[in-house]
Amino acid sequence: MNIWIVNHYACAPSHSAGTRHWSLSRRLIELGHSVTVISTSFFHNDRRETRLLPNESFRRELVEGVPYIWIRTPPYKRNSFARLRNILMFAWRVWREYGLDEESRPDVILGSSPDLFAAWAASRLAKRYKVPFVLEIRDLWPEVFVSLGLMSRRHPLVRVFGRIERALYRSAAAIISILPSAYEYFSAHGGDSATIHHLPNGIDLSMAPPFSPPNDNKRFTLMFAGAHGAANGLDALLDAAKQIAHGPLGQTIQIELIGDGPEKKRLQQRAVEENITNVNFRQPVAKHEIYNVLKSADAFLMVLEDSPVFHWGVSPNKLFDYLSVGRPVIFNISTNTNLVQEAKAGITVKPGDPKALAEGIERLARLPLDERIAMGRRGREYVERHHDQRILGERLERILMGARRAATRTVLLSNAA
Repeated sequence: MNIWIVNHYACAPSHSAGTRHWSLSRRLIELGHSVTVISTSFFHNDRRETRLLPNESFRRELVEGVPYIWIRTPPYKRNSFARLRNILMFAWRVWREYGLDEESRPDVILGSSPDLFAAWAASRLAKRYKVPFVLEIRDLWPEVFVSLGLMSRRHPLVRVFGRIERALYRSAAAIISILPSAYEYFSAHGGDSATIHHLPNGIDLSMAPPFSPPNDNKRFTLMFAGAHGAANGLDALLDAAKQIAHGPLGQTIQIELIGDGPEKKRLQQRAVEENITNVNFRQPVAKHEIYNVLKSADAFLMVLEDSPVFHWGVSPNKLFDYLSVGRPVIFNISTNTNLVQEAKAGITVKPGDPKALAEGIERLARLPLDERIAMGRRGREYVERHHDQRILGERLERILMGARRAATRTVLLSNAA
């Protein structure tokens, strides 16, 4: 098959964000398929142009074996009208087939959210080429904005997103969700339950180092590596850090926050103003380099805002990075799909409660080293069994081939009638 994947935020290993579609595409290519990933050259996490020269509107590039088409979109600094303009321009240029004139005709087109406009553009391309459209949902737009209190259900943009969402569900030959419990949500919003598939995030084990236990350090280092945004629950983490600083382990526990995002400057300012000295903010690290950094931690933090939107499940890239390194994880999310608990790879604490989070951190720090090593080893074994991107790539192949076969049967039945 010739597969086009449209993802506004499809990162390369040189970026400091998830590389889901790079890894899955590499596996599909190994399985004998042709794949082209279509993405923006403006990197969201760093808010900067990363791929194109000033006179280029797009560029074809082979990214470590995976063909990409990078499309220029307008810059932005915050989640403002400028970002909406960026989103709309990407969708428009995909629909206008920027960089696609030399590509072979696709057999199937996958459009990935969270950007529903990009997925809409992918669905229009599929209709133009008369090939099946496969929709991948990674975040529930617009539900996430409403649940986090960022927008009212009556907000015009929420209404627009809602209409696009329903139209995409109805037009998709298959729906892929990284969220394990979202079947009911999709069905309630126009999706056909027979076409819904769960394909979680995972880990490219060729990039991750072999398991190695941590040293018995005097200082206990916890690490968070990811976006610093409204959904990430980092204010509660700063509250917990303040409580730890005044407790019996205040001199031995250090929290490292690696990454960037719209909330980072505010969080840094808050740490300065409130003299939260046991939290250190660090710059983002490219995917190629992140595992060597993660290995220096004694444990990891998996925190998100306490929001009902996570009831449908979570599958954050960073969780699988954490587990692959073989360190225990503190899980602090309100969801009914707790992989850390399932893998027995850490401890779970009540979300939205800084006191409970502080106590959980202290409890983990007090555990004997051999117990923490056992937790880390179980986490590594869990991702090897269930979240290896090679296995997930084979599952994606079956979904795409199934969508193509179903579309072929529909055409044959239509012609026969």
